[in-house]
Amino acid sequence: MELTKNIFFNTDKLVANTTVKISYTGKLFQDKAENVTIHYGFGDSWDNLNDIQMEKTDLGFQAEITLDDSPSFHFCFNDGNDTWDNNDGQNYSFAIEDLPTALVLQDEVGLDAKPGLRRAYIWSKKIRLAVYKIITYLPKLISGNYKRKVNNTDE
Repeated sequence: MELTKNIFFNTDKLVANTTVKISYTGKLFQDKAENVTIHYGFGDSWDNLNDIQMEKTDLGFQAEITLDDSPSFHFCFNDGNDTWDNNDGQNYSFAIEDLPTALVLQDEVGLDAKPGLRRAYIWSKKIRLAVYKIITYLPKLISGNYKRKVNNTDE
């Protein structure tokens, strides 16, 4: 995902307490800098301030960063020669979203799971069985190659 020109993340959203890979192809990369450091912090006061040396690749400079549960992520880039890319003095700032609770499994799924979960599982098995039977027997019925088993009890 491109959040701004020349800065890419490997995810669609920045989510709290996850690790993301950031790729940078901005001014310092275009000026053929050999080393780039990302200088970053969280929240409006840049808490948990860090500097990470980014890895140079053919696709730009890259680094993995673990986001915390702050509401925002702020960063800028430095080449070690006192040349900064800080978005014209504004720094790069992006919102961090909370992990959606709908994706978090609260209860264990097992024999004591909620009846709705068991019912959904049973229905999914019934549907799969019905689809299997249709795929298997419908072509035979249509072509006339289906023979019913006959029990011979006359013997």
